[in-house]
Amino acid sequence: MIKRISGTLTLIYFFIHGASAQIDSSLLKLHFTDTAKKRLTMDALYDRPFLQLGKLPVSIGGYVESNWQYAATSGITVGNQFQFRRFSLFVASTISKRIKFLSEIEYENDPQGDPDQAARGPEFEIEYAALDIELHPLLNLRGGMIVNPIGSFNQNHDGPKWEFTDRPIAMTQMLPDTWSTTGFGVYGKYFKKDWMFGYEFYLTGGFNDSIIDNVEGKTFLPAAKSAANRFTTSASGEPLITGKLSVRNEKIGELGLSYMGGVYNTWRIEGTPVDNKRGVRVLDADFNTVLPIIPRLGTNVTTEWAWVFVDIPPNYTQQYSNSQFGGFAEIVQPILRRKILDWDNATVNLALRLEYVDWSLGKFTSTDTRMYNDVWSIMPGLSFRPTPQTVLRFNYRHQHQRDITGNVIGATIGNTGEFNFGIATYF
Repeated sequence: MIKRISGTLTLIYFFIHGASAQIDSSLLKLHFTDTAKKRLTMDALYDRPFLQLGKLPVSIGGYVESNWQYAATSGITVGNQFQFRRFSLFVASTISKRIKFLSEIEYENDPQGDPDQAARGPEFEIEYAALDIELHPLLNLRGGMIVNPIGSFNQNHDGPKWEFTDRPIAMTQMLPDTWSTTGFGVYGKYFKKDWMFGYEFYLTGGFNDSIIDNVEGKTFLPAAKSAANRFTTSASGEPLITGKLSVRNEKIGELGLSYMGGVYNTWRIEGTPVDNKRGVRVLDADFNTVLPIIPRLGTNVTTEWAWVFVDIPPNYTQQYSNSQFGGFAEIVQPILRRKILDWDNATVNLALRLEYVDWSLGKFTSTDTRMYNDVWSIMPGLSFRPTPQTVLRFNYRHQHQRDITGNVIGATIGNTGEFNFGIATYF
């Protein structure tokens, strides 16, 4: 599989190189494929810089992330780590009027969101490949491999857009980040003066039994990403329903409310029921704004919080929780905007992210005492953007994690201090 994808990337490279050698450089244009002037988070996948090669019908783009990390948990450290986390390639095409296609091929080697990836090693995958047919601003069709619109980060996850090297804990280790599945749906947008409204609704393949049968030993939705056949086979045979409503006011900000749910378990084999249907449901609320108190300061606030509910078989222990909660809030404050060297719009930002995740809401039934299995984190940061498409970022994380009984001793739990320096850029 890796050889085939590597060969594909090589062919694309030589195609681009050969084409650009025959096209005057003045015809190479950097642009965004989505021509709408007003945008919502649902537009994030199309709101990226693409390179148009003259009159060729294909546009390309991508991004890369790499970083250095030094972390210690409860006094235990593995020293300096240099990590090449992601390389993504976008290929987009306007096939005809009202018909467009977008795809994203990604190399990923980041066990933050999937601890089991360390054993599997680096992965090449097609993260997105969907066809859009535009019928009306309020009714458009989309099908293929899509990114489910649960929350905002799942859609707006590109590294160069963020001031932190790590993705939010709740969106990677409670929700499955960049959760993409095969399916079909509809979406639409409406604008009136300062107000914007958008919706998305999809029926796709869903989760599987691994969310309660995994190496983590807890309810863990990201485990479903490891299923090699999830793009062609649904464990339950039932569709996963995902829907989102977004409302934005230019002076206030954008609020998004989303839902994702369906049956996750293999409840029948060869047509014969072998178990009860067991469901998984996710509710998510996200909000982002530039604080209107002093707009010229450009203080950006982003927050997202999610609730997970899973039907657990009665013979499972309580470490497999039926409810979880978590999210993050971050503030980014530009402190310097000016020409630096040859960069006309260079920016220096101060940033702060606060995070909390509880994988086991509730109490032990036998003792009526609280279950823990939670983590909180504070991460200040400093970033430099020579251009909006490129960021150099330095972060420090202080993290406190407890197991289900509240203990803070262990190789992977306790108090963590972590330094990160990284780069990310679109190209």
